[in-house]
Formats: sequence, C-alpha cells, structure tokens
Amino acid sequence: MSYQHILLVTDLLSDADEVALKAKRILAGSPEARLSVLHIVEDDMVRFGFELVPASSLSGDFDGEHWQEARTKLAQFLERNELNAVNSEVTAAISNSKGIVNYCREKEVDLLIIGRHERRGIAAWLVKATADSILPNVPCDSLVVKLDQPVPK
Repeated sequence: MSYQHILLVTDLLSDADEVALKAKRILAGSPEARLSVLHIVEDDMVRFGFELVPASSLSGDFDGEHWQEARTKLAQFLERNELNAVNSEVTAAISNSKGIVNYCREKEVDLLIIGRHERRGIAAWLVKATADSILPNVPCDSLVVKLDQPVPK
C-alpha cells in the first residue's frame, strides 16, 4: 500500500527520535506521501457545564512562553531528524487521544505513527498510554513504536 498522508505524533521527549527514524523509513518507501507532525501541549481545561475547553483557546494565549517553547522544540526535532513536513503543528486538545483522532479525520491521514512507552505496575493502571486510547478510534492504519520506560520531561 502506498500512503498519501502520514501523521507523526510526538511528545518531544528524548526518545522521540526513535519514532522519527521509523517514520523516515516509511517515507522512504512512499516518496509521494506528505508528512504532517503533531505535538499536543498540556493545557489547562475550563469546564462550561458538561463541556471542557482548553484555557488557551479562551484566552487566545497561543504565543505564551509554554507555546513558544513547544514550537521551538518541534522545530529542533524536525531539523535534528531531517524530516520535511508539509505541516507541523503544536496544538491543544481536551485530551491527546481526542486531538489525534480528530486530526486524523479532519486531515484525511491514512497512516498514523506514534510511540508508546511501556508502563508497569500501578503506573500502567493509573495512566493509560495515549496509543492504547486512540487505536480503537483512529480511522487509518497505525504504526505504534514500542519505547522503553517513560523519560522525564
């Protein structure tokens, strides 16, 4: 199968380069594919009745220090890994899972590439991996790159 639109989702932690390497291998086999790279920042949520909204979307604070730092790290990630993305985006979402699934649907992604940190013990029970949450809902093929223990931020 030849992919047309590949989405690489990154948490920008130190082991994200391993996921980028897999994406480069896939892209080498699909030269006509375009690459998008997505990073979702952790954002405070504001509750309006039953609805949660990212605080930054209410305040318009998309240029604050947190956002600038994320954009800088994303640019460094792309350069370090020699990734030519047609679209690279830092965004906020109610959850990483919903943000990724919505992006895949809206942008007609046909391959999602994401890393998954191995969790054990109580951490596995308390904090579900994003990849585990999106796989049942994502509307495209997925490549989940197995990573070691989560690295500190």
